[in-house]
Amino acid sequence: MRACAARWLRILLLVASVAALAAELAAITDAQIAKLAQQFGPIAKERLTGWKDLLINPKYKKLSERDKLELVNDFMNQPRFVSDIDHWGKEDYWATPIEFMSTDGGDCEDFSIAKYFTLRALGVPDEKLRLIYVKELVIYRQAHMILAYSPTPDADPLVLDNINKTIQLASTRTDLLPVYSFNGSGLWLAKEQTGRAQQVGGSDRIGLWRDLQARMRAAN
Repeated sequence: MRACAARWLRILLLVASVAALAAELAAITDAQIAKLAQQFGPIAKERLTGWKDLLINPKYKKLSERDKLELVNDFMNQPRFVSDIDHWGKEDYWATPIEFMSTDGGDCEDFSIAKYFTLRALGVPDEKLRLIYVKELVIYRQAHMILAYSPTPDADPLVLDNINKTIQLASTRTDLLPVYSFNGSGLWLAKEQTGRAQQVGGSDRIGLWRDLQARMRAAN
């Protein structure tokens, strides 16, 4: 019983931590945006100002969850795709949403993570979202990350992707082979597009995910 209670407490703390980070995104100030625009140019101001409006404008929070998916997917698919080695000089780097928006580019993880945190900030529950590592089988034939949304636990998820920019049901995305998935609380081995097969622990087991959250906290 104690082990079970400790596990649930840990999950609740993980979810609360990510929820707090998502809520703090809207706190970016005009002064911070101006400073980032000085560093990265006018496109940073354009992206960040539009993003801030998306986060704080009450009309967007009143949208249905499906409309929020469309809004966020379209907005976040605007930046250019850039590999980590070209963009950051590193083999693998998970950018914060502000880094992604400011530099107007990133790779598949950056697109997916920015969508995830923005949807969380707009009130979409964590349990409905999964960041899923997949293998893309047709175009690039390599590792890729997408964001999946499931309105109910047994539903066919909707896929938000920067390769195929139209939101589609996971069952139609035969070009994607799931490997594992995670969100604010859990980590799953994904044997199907739902990404809800065998849970193997909390998402804090992923070092790049921990590092990303640490940088987001330091920036606040």
